[in-house]
Amino acid sequence: MTTPAMLQLGLFLAVLIALAWPLGAYMTRIMQGDNVGPVRFFAPLERGFYRLAGIKQDEEMGWRGYTVALILFNVLGVFAVYALQRLQGALPFNPQAMAAVSPDSSFNTAISFVANTNWQGYGGETTMSYLTQMLGLTVQNFLSAATGAAVVIALIRGFVRHNSSKIGNFWVDVTRLTLYILLPLAVAFALVFTQQGVIQNLSAYKDVHTLEATKYQQPKIDAKGNPVTGKDGKPVMEDKFTQTQTLPMGPVASQEAIKMLGTNGGGFFNANSAHPFENPTPLANFLQDIAIFLIPAALCFLFGRMVGDRRQGWAILAAMTIMFATAYAVEVSAEQAGVPQYNALHIDQKASGLQAGGNMEGKEARFGIIDTSLFVTVTTSASCGAVNAMHDSLTPIGGLVPMFLMQLGEVVFGGVGSGLYGMLIFAILAVFIAGLMVGRTPEYLGKKIETYEMKMTAITILVTPTLVLALTAIAVSMAAGKAGIANPGAHGFSEILYAFTSAANNNGSAFAGLSANTPFYNIATGIAMFFGRFFMIVPILAIAGSLAAKKRLAVTSGTLPTHGPLFVTLLIGTVLLVGALNYVPALALGPVVEHLQMLAAR
Repeated sequence: MTTPAMLQLGLFLAVLIALAWPLGAYMTRIMQGDNVGPVRFFAPLERGFYRLAGIKQDEEMGWRGYTVALILFNVLGVFAVYALQRLQGALPFNPQAMAAVSPDSSFNTAISFVANTNWQGYGGETTMSYLTQMLGLTVQNFLSAATGAAVVIALIRGFVRHNSSKIGNFWVDVTRLTLYILLPLAVAFALVFTQQGVIQNLSAYKDVHTLEATKYQQPKIDAKGNPVTGKDGKPVMEDKFTQTQTLPMGPVASQEAIKMLGTNGGGFFNANSAHPFENPTPLANFLQDIAIFLIPAALCFLFGRMVGDRRQGWAILAAMTIMFATAYAVEVSAEQAGVPQYNALHIDQKASGLQAGGNMEGKEARFGIIDTSLFVTVTTSASCGAVNAMHDSLTPIGGLVPMFLMQLGEVVFGGVGSGLYGMLIFAILAVFIAGLMVGRTPEYLGKKIETYEMKMTAITILVTPTLVLALTAIAVSMAAGKAGIANPGAHGFSEILYAFTSAANNNGSAFAGLSANTPFYNIATGIAMFFGRFFMIVPILAIAGSLAAKKRLAVTSGTLPTHGPLFVTLLIGTVLLVGALNYVPALALGPVVEHLQMLAAR
């Protein structure tokens, strides 16, 4: 890793910690019900909402009631987003007269945004009306993030409380997270992004004159309006010239802010954060990186404060940071090394024999390899599908890194809430393994980890690998699955493996070489996204309920410290070992084989 890359990493982490620490303190006060400034200001609005919705603010729920409310809320969200897409042609705020989205694509997108995945098989600027973007997709960017954060708050309450059957009120948690945390942050970031050049309007698309004429071909039409065919039966093409380009408009900055802060990732435009209207400057790019990690990092500080031992939060944050920094070092090194085939052609070669400019294929020249590698690592460490380059053009090892980060379960910072609750599940597994080693009943944060917790932990950890590997196997064995592959061989397999890894782990990014907007992939990835999200949440809430009912154990000389370097090492080892055992065979068939082929110049 070069010195500029190390400096970039150091600056990023320094700014992140400087912002996340006070945010974590503020979030703790909000979720503990303290009467801080914004709460006093918005309290009448909050109380009015509860009265309107018939919610009893002071009544808490057991884990089953919390789960039912969460599932019902999100299922209704799926129906609402689906209906908006199917009816958008007849609804307002549609200056380009976008037609209704197809049923299978609507199904996929509705689940995608509700599940905080934001997988997109369509081009936003050619498919979605402004109303669908704002009322459907942007609203779910808030609500799906709030849902994930509510789950981790409930889990933390399970550790904090004792002899209790309650873990909180889902409706209150989601309301407070949205009103006092997500909304103010989104407004602040939207204003900064607008200042940087991200567009924000409701205008119709603009036709502008270009400096040069663009030549293109289209089928020749006869006097009756029918295509002219040649002797071979194929359409006869004719040259056309134009000096007009259509520039898409829209309310982008408002969606971009919560897209990043909520670790959602869905782009207003098809090019996502590689589009200059979404990500216009290097500073905007850096701030988007910060926004993705900001709340997941702040939740670590919230965790330490809520459990009464800030060292616990620092330990979780340290484990996440070490894995993230290591992944970034591998990613940027692979992309800076470039492709060895260039050496034989003596093109763009430096004295060391490596490609002088590195692998710039698929990357924005205004960002370069270092900024792009940081974005790639950040967006796949978090549960965020935003991209500022085409991942399909990464080197084999450069493509393996984001894929493996997702396969770890999106716990290296991870999504809003989902990253921390995933890491806490691995912490429970780590103390269980440690307990087996020394012959003691495992405990974490004063709670015994017993058979029930381990059963739920096993379900949580096995859900996504089962979905990813089973659906990948089905796709590569069916004609409908193989039809979408743009590149044959190992890379084609990687495209499918990446797609289901991204969907089941609620990331949303793609290699982009796979034609996924087909009924097969829309339905298959929709299934992966729904079950990958909610089949993890249910056992986690069950663990929260079980822990809350337990009594707190006193710390003794035999208690495993869970705040020092030894535990951090054990936690990292557990995460990597479980990830490696689940996916190594599949990775060997994809990016590993492709890397060996690249070295052999095949």
